[in-house]
Amino acid sequence: MGIPILVLGASGSGKSASMRNFNEDEVGVFNVASKPLPFRKALPLLNRATYTQIQKNLKKNSKKCYVVDDSQYLMAFDSFLKAKEKGYDKFTDMAIDFYNLIQSAILDTTDDTVVYFLHHIDRGDDGYIKAKTLGKMLDNQLTLEGMFAIVLLCETDGKEHWFLTQSNGYNPAKSPMDMFDTLKIDNDLKFVDTTIRDYYGFNKGEEKNAEN
Repeated sequence: MGIPILVLGASGSGKSASMRNFNEDEVGVFNVASKPLPFRKALPLLNRATYTQIQKNLKKNSKKCYVVDDSQYLMAFDSFLKAKEKGYDKFTDMAIDFYNLIQSAILDTTDDTVVYFLHHIDRGDDGYIKAKTLGKMLDNQLTLEGMFAIVLLCETDGKEHWFLTQSNGYNPAKSPMDMFDTLKIDNDLKFVDTTIRDYYGFNKGEEKNAEN
């Protein structure tokens, strides 16, 4: 069973840039919106990735790390395709599609596979930050943050970028006890990936093989 991780942030907060320290052979990127990466390093991209394509690749499980970049666009593009459908059933269907993708990240991958969902945010009238969906109709069907054990929030002051690892009461950031040393860490997804693998002991087998 793999581990899905939700990485939330506003546009320009540094979500995509956080992939900059991965090597080409370490990660597979599902580039839903087909946007250029904000750094020069070339990473393997599947542009305009759909639910079906992502799930098919997760089942192959040829890598141990995947990133779904701007995953909220999966919902948005799905809603465009269903724009002329009448009734509320389509919102349930869209919630199920996203739910099934998260389940695929868990059930169709090995224990040492980590799948990152980079996702835009909404901010409520009370200031609380949540994952962006298509509105209350879909929110009634799916509480997105509740499906992830680890939620990181990407923020910037215009000069520096960072991840929050725990909630301040106005966001859904969370991570297991003692996984990260501080509330605020660099927006480096490679560092996050290494930390998660160390925390759960995924790298122990590799260390033993290296010793042999």
